[in-house]
Parts: sequence; C-alpha cells; structure tokens
Amino acid sequence: MIIDCHAHVSAPAELWAYKASLVSHRGSHGRGRVNVSDDDIRHAVEKQHFPGSGHSHMDYIDTLGTDMQLLSPRPFQLMHSEKPSKLVQWFHEECNNMIHRQMGIYPDRFVGVAGLPQPCGEPLDMAIAELGRCVSELGFRGCLLNPDPYENTGIHPPPLGDRYWYPLYEKLCELDVPAHIHGTGSRSEREPYSLRFINEETTAVYGLVNSTVLDDFPDLRIVVSHGGGAVPYQLGRFESGTLRRPGAERFSQRMRRLFYDTVLYTREAVELLIKVAGVDQCLFGAECPGVGSSVNPDTGRHMDDVAYHIREIDWLSDSDREKIFAGNARRVFGLAP
Repeated sequence: MIIDCHAHVSAPAELWAYKASLVSHRGSHGRGRVNVSDDDIRHAVEKQHFPGSGHSHMDYIDTLGTDMQLLSPRPFQLMHSEKPSKLVQWFHEECNNMIHRQMGIYPDRFVGVAGLPQPCGEPLDMAIAELGRCVSELGFRGCLLNPDPYENTGIHPPPLGDRYWYPLYEKLCELDVPAHIHGTGSRSEREPYSLRFINEETTAVYGLVNSTVLDDFPDLRIVVSHGGGAVPYQLGRFESGTLRRPGAERFSQRMRRLFYDTVLYTREAVELLIKVAGVDQCLFGAECPGVGSSVNPDTGRHMDDVAYHIREIDWLSDSDREKIFAGNARRVFGLAP
C-alpha cells in the first residue's frame, strides 16, 4: 500500500476560469460558482494530460503504483495576498468543494486536505471556519498551512511560534487533524514560488522548533512539505546553536516532533531526510502529477517516482518502508487501516 500524503487537485478548466473571473471583477459580479458535471471531473482526472508527464492524473499515479492520495488545492493558485479577502474565501471554498466531489467519485483513491483561506493581514477566523466545515461536513483529514499569506510581497508575517497562530493550532487539536505546511504564491521574480516554498518551509521548521508551540500543543501534528526545506542539509548549523545553551533540548531532537514528506527528487536527498528525521517522522509524498513530472534522462524514470528511491535505500527494513509508504500517513492523518 502506498499513500501519497502530498498531492494536489487536477480540476476542470472551469475552476481556473472561475479564479480568473474573480480576480478580474473583484467580487462586483457576486460570488458565482464552478458549474461542472461529474463527467467533467472524471475527464480532468482520467483523460486530461498533465504537462510534462504525458499522462492523465489517474494514469500517472497508476503507473507509479500509488494507491491513495491526500488531495489538496494547488498551492501556487491560492492568492492569499489578493484583496478583497472575500475573493480568497470564495476561491478556497470552490477548490475544497471540487476536492470533496472527487472524493465522492473516487472514494478509494482520494482523501481531502483543505486549503485554508488566510487573507494576509487579517485574523484567522475565516481559515478556522473553513477548516471546521471541511473536517466536520466534508470529511477532510487535514489542511494546508501557509506560513506567508503575504506571498513574498516584502511584508513579513508573524512567525509560526507567534500567538497569532494559536487559535488555529487550538482548532487543529480540537478536530484532531494535522496541518501540512506548504507555501503558496510568490510575488517576486527573484524568488519564484518553487524556491519560496523551500525557504518558507525551512523558516517554518526553524521557528516551530525554537518556539514553545510544540510544548504548548503536545497533541499538535504538523507535516512539513518538501522534506523540511533546507533543514536536513543545514542541521549542523541549527544544532550548534542549541548546544551553546546548557541543558537545552537539541535541535535534532525537537525537529523530530514534526513530520516530513518525501517530496524530494533524488535518492541522496530522500536518504538524508530519513537519516536526519527518522523513519517514524517521514511520510511518503511524491506530489504527482506536479513539478517533478519530467523524465530524468540519466535514469529514464519520472523525477517524482520517489517510491523507487525509497525501495533502493538498502539499510531500510521492510517494516521501515511500510511505515514510510503508508503506516505513518495512517497514523498522522487518522486514516482507517
């Protein structure tokens, strides 16, 4: 069994046209909605080819041997910095509704992970309400958490250790679901969104580990995208800081209170993550179809065939692989055996 904890919705073009319309009229034409049939949704999942892969979404995960995906909105589309904030709310709700419909059509393949409307500079009330709707009414098992709702506009958001985030952490614990840290867009040409994701995830781990959040919310479960950004690679720098404080818990120990997906596209990176974070803290993720859908000419395999890398790590036991491929995701996201 392989459960991909990090996957994004492949939707009919009408969802993206809906977003373009919202941004164009800024809400003056009202909310509207995405009008598509179940057959339109099936076409988007089963027939529509994803750029770079040569496959539809369903063909692709079948080819790579993925049994189930935790499906969330496509983060770079989520426009948290747009105004007025009702645009952010409406688009997130339509994305989540689309995922819910796909869950109904493919109940054995997709599980919902909610996008949270986090309008920059505003309280988290809107995000908390949508989290409650998605978990309690739609059956979702987690949510995305964007550390930078300003989307790299030069205004810095509160760090994840700040009390600003505590109402959301409280709600996550109340609902008993995890947050999956993943940046959204970037309004910088110097730092495009793919790089911004990694930098934000690095900052998120650093901030959480060096704050009191993990002590104040011992039941909080947080998954960090893309292998924790640069943290495994730069662990020595962060570890050194804690070693200078007598009696302090080491950075390497505290970082193992978080979970990490394996959305990394080389064996060396996947292996380093598992060594640093530990088998029990790593969840299989491939984000396919996604940015890694290109074929690596050196191997002839798709870059996001991450399962291949995990199978090739010879020091992992069969039990270790089972945890990474499915067991840890079941535990963290509360999925049935």
